[in-house]
Amino acid sequence: MEARIVQLARPIAGELGVDVLKVSVGSSGSARLVQVVVDRAGGVDADTLARISRGLSLQLDVEDLISGRYRLEISSPGLDWPLTDVDDFRRHQGEWIAVTFADGRKLEGWNQGLSDGMLLLEDSAGQTHRIALADTAKVRRAINWERAKK
Repeated sequence: MEARIVQLARPIAGELGVDVLKVSVGSSGSARLVQVVVDRAGGVDADTLARISRGLSLQLDVEDLISGRYRLEISSPGLDWPLTDVDDFRRHQGEWIAVTFADGRKLEGWNQGLSDGMLLLEDSAGQTHRIALADTAKVRRAINWERAKK
């Protein structure tokens, strides 16, 4: 069912320049719960989430994919969502990110994108680090507190 919902959601989201990251179907009380996580460069505003919700809700009803009542939740990923693939790094290029290495070390800086399978990260001192994704345990967006104070 999740795969079919992804097929329905992608063109709706795509028209708005938004990528579908994840679809999950579970239950919430007596109703089914359909959760769809979407994202795009610069983030997704509430109006865009509502437009995707209306379009997907209509498609789900037309397809009669979910029997009985269901609740549809469309959301953006939030800061803790891991960046794992080329599309994630492309969407969030130029943003402040936090890298946790497999050995526990941590480094934060500006995501300068991927090059030959290496993450390019510019730290607050302006030094660029080339990081093999295989050496990372988790990469996520973060808040640059020094810049936020200004």
